[in-house]
Amino acid sequence: MKRIVIALIALLGATSYAQPPVPDITFDSVPNFLKVPVDMNLGEASGVAVNSKGDVAVFTRSNSAGGPAYGATAAQILQFDKTGKFVREIGKGNYAWSYAHAIRYDKDDNLWAIDKGSDMIIRFNPEGHVTMVFGRKKEASDEAEHWTRVTPPRPPVNGQFRQPTDIAFDTDGNIYISDGYINSRIAKFTKDGDWVASLGEPGGGRLGNLNTPHTIASDAKGNIYVGDRGNRRIQV
Repeated sequence: MKRIVIALIALLGATSYAQPPVPDITFDSVPNFLKVPVDMNLGEASGVAVNSKGDVAVFTRSNSAGGPAYGATAAQILQFDKTGKFVREIGKGNYAWSYAHAIRYDKDDNLWAIDKGSDMIIRFNPEGHVTMVFGRKKEASDEAEHWTRVTPPRPPVNGQFRQPTDIAFDTDGNIYISDGYINSRIAKFTKDGDWVASLGEPGGGRLGNLNTPHTIASDAKGNIYVGDRGNRRIQV
């Protein structure tokens, strides 16, 4: 056992010695950069994104300052210019807004909002108009019987989501949505919104198993990185 430990230490030492030094990332803190209108409340900010012009979009849970942060129209998208000046609210009063989770710009400056509470992902074009929707907010009439939570969860349905968390795009424009809290999978669509596949299965330990995939990103080579929160790892 002693020999194994020594060998492992030697291996780790050699690996760390071979790695190039990590460069320092410098930054300046700008207090009160965002100029929020006096009649608005920034509240809980769950996501932020910057487009090619430097505009900053903030996805907040602030539209319910007088009530819960989880409810009808409780989320807001507030857009600011590169100087921090307030520009507009995008998707004001959107029926889907229930619980803001993440927000992303794509390469064409379309803005994607992932709303965990309504199980919906909505794309806005640069003018602020809705141009694509994934998922659907449940209606009171959807259930013939009283809904109950079951263990394990009901199996996922293609094209439907249960508490999605994030979105990413590969080099071909394909769309990847982390369908996180309940389904624990990645949903893949074409750039036109057509269903492709369900990737990963709920579980832990094995490669490909996911337990609350909470965030997702891509690189220039088309690799997809999944923040597998429940399993405390990143899968590629």
